[in-house]
Amino acid sequence: MGRAEVRALYSAKGKELSPRSVDYIHVTLQKALSQAMRDDLVPRNVAAGEHPRSSRTRREIKALTSDQARALLTAARGERNEALYVVAVHTGLRQGELLGLKWADLDLAGRRLSVRRALKVTVHGLDFGPPKNRASRRSVPLSKTAAAVLRVHRTRQNEERLRLGDLWQDHDLAFPNRIGKPLDHNNLYYREYKPLLQKAGLGDEGFTFHSLRHTFATELFNQHKRPKIIQSLLGHSSITQTMDTYSHLLDDVSDNEIGGLDEAFG
Repeated sequence: MGRAEVRALYSAKGKELSPRSVDYIHVTLQKALSQAMRDDLVPRNVAAGEHPRSSRTRREIKALTSDQARALLTAARGERNEALYVVAVHTGLRQGELLGLKWADLDLAGRRLSVRRALKVTVHGLDFGPPKNRASRRSVPLSKTAAAVLRVHRTRQNEERLRLGDLWQDHDLAFPNRIGKPLDHNNLYYREYKPLLQKAGLGDEGFTFHSLRHTFATELFNQHKRPKIIQSLLGHSSITQTMDTYSHLLDDVSDNEIGGLDEAFG
């Protein structure tokens, strides 16, 4: 593999995955090649000095419309991980945060969840680690819809556990793979999410899994929720990050929204 192949890999993955996922690939590849070079398996690290385009330029925010989101969730109805997609759209959790959720983090009666960890891709494989930043350790309310679908999901998962018996490896994960272990990000994307987009008629729209997070945030802005509240729900480290990411949603301020100033300060 040469530098041209590395750039081609980043370019191809950039069309399928979120910028953060492409960055994960870059970090993993760079560390793996560094170790291989130290072990005299390769003459040089061709990933050194290369940077995914996602690290240099902000990609256009691509969110599903409410109709598209409903189509996706309708297509997911009855699927093994239906609840995963419902929770993603209704909470805006990052993919790693969703895959790191444990049942102990979920209070279905009180309709809240706690983000305490994230499933991450490391040079040694999948592993749990802290969320992206301190602000990402947060409590997020659950909608009635999300809480209800999680109850059904828990019942189905308990049945799955009983059916597999000793084959089930219990990690208390809300969204594990079919034997209870952490669910691989790529398997989720290619084996479940992409076919689901096709089923919903959205396969050619360019939606990544991260688009579900943007869908949640976009809907909150459309409902005129306070940006500081949205920042807290998303787990952004600063209000600046929230406003920079979603500033385009504030471009259509109308005269009516400031009309009261004439009366107030006339």
